[in-house]
Amino acid sequence: MSDLGVAEIPVDEDERPLPPPEAPTKNALLDGPILRTLLWLAWPNVIALTAGTCVVIAETSYIGRLGVESLAAMALVFPIVILTMTMSGGAMGGGVASAIARALGAGDIDRASTLAAHALLIGLCFGLTFMLGMLIFGPALLELLGGRGNVLTQAVAYTQIFFGGAVVPWLMNTMSGILRGTGNMKLPSFLMLSSAVCQIILGGTLGLGLGPIPQFGMRGVAAGSLTAYLISISVMSWYLFSGRARVIPKIRGLRIRWAMFIDILKVGAISCFSPLQSVLTISIFTHMLASFGTEILAGYGIGARLEFMLTSISFAVGIASVPMVGMAVGAQRIARARRICWIAGVVAFVSVGAVASVIAVFPDIWVNLFTDDASVRAASRQYLSTAAPMYAFLGLATTCYFSSQGAAKVIGPVLAQTARLLFIGTGGWWLSTHNATAQDFFKLAAASMVLLGVLSCVSVMLTRWGPKPRPVSAVRPALS
Repeated sequence: MSDLGVAEIPVDEDERPLPPPEAPTKNALLDGPILRTLLWLAWPNVIALTAGTCVVIAETSYIGRLGVESLAAMALVFPIVILTMTMSGGAMGGGVASAIARALGAGDIDRASTLAAHALLIGLCFGLTFMLGMLIFGPALLELLGGRGNVLTQAVAYTQIFFGGAVVPWLMNTMSGILRGTGNMKLPSFLMLSSAVCQIILGGTLGLGLGPIPQFGMRGVAAGSLTAYLISISVMSWYLFSGRARVIPKIRGLRIRWAMFIDILKVGAISCFSPLQSVLTISIFTHMLASFGTEILAGYGIGARLEFMLTSISFAVGIASVPMVGMAVGAQRIARARRICWIAGVVAFVSVGAVASVIAVFPDIWVNLFTDDASVRAASRQYLSTAAPMYAFLGLATTCYFSSQGAAKVIGPVLAQTARLLFIGTGGWWLSTHNATAQDFFKLAAASMVLLGVLSCVSVMLTRWGPKPRPVSAVRPALS
């Protein structure tokens, strides 16, 4: 008898009590503290995107050594290159990350692996489309943008090499999207950093010529970029197909399933309209400012460089929110998904806004880095004091866009970008017909940033992220 007066049941000595069931493995993206996890995922992206900015600066430097015509040629090609990279990375890459994160959040690793294979097919098809489109229509497009003479010749030379290998950046960014969808931010970011270093070294060497290597000019610069991207693809391919990632793309015996394409494209294809509209908005606004002269245009360009640099912070935070929101939505934890979105928005708004506001008050901190021309400096100060404090709203809009990708509900933020495009177009036209000053156009730009940020937030608030509730008639009563 035991001390409690209960008879003890004899147990065979060979029997051992079963171990207690293991606690389910916790997923930091689903269960961890939101702010800490978000910042942990974001910091590698900040470093990588900063490296991308350094590539732009370095390329501008060594292309300048090729001559003024080469700089003008790069200015023609640059918007198309940026559009390609943002479409394949932030837009379609975000769609890939969202689909895989939602599958993993639902605990369906097999679906995530199948999605990864279909994502690679999408990247291949889009890359081939960009390749054929630019090789066939690129020269006419560059001429339409203002390319003439030797400037056009050099721009076409760059296009033939870079877009002749357009599949390469598309596959690279697709693989990055697959890894980010699993929550792995470090490897894609490390490869982006190493790729930036390779781009600078290879692009400069092949473009300018070094030692026994001849000078290939603009073709060499483009070849340097593609070579750096191929190195990144090689590393990511090894990592994905060796089983070290959470998903292994199912290539062997793959059966095409249109539902998988739709799951990715319903986010990625719609998201592609956002960078397209953004480039169009900037192009229209730049065209309007050109009528005020070179000094005003150059002053605005200096301010736009700051905008590009600071929004990379919000991009880093936004990209980090995609797998967190996607996994939360996949696990039907909608309240957590929305908290992630708002916390990411606050982080981007505060961090971008704080730096931009300091520059708005002390613009010479930034302006002195670029020019000594008094007229350009005056225009830059005027633009920064007016528009820079509103950069915070661009940061907010960016995180709403990426979080909405994670939830597979991206139409709202894209329509907010459409509203900004229309606002700039109609507002600029009205100002042009009423003898407005450059300062009035700067105010228009600032107001458009506020509009974009507010509408992006409203779209998130009004869009249902969870599954639609079933009608009452479809619910069978438990008791008759």
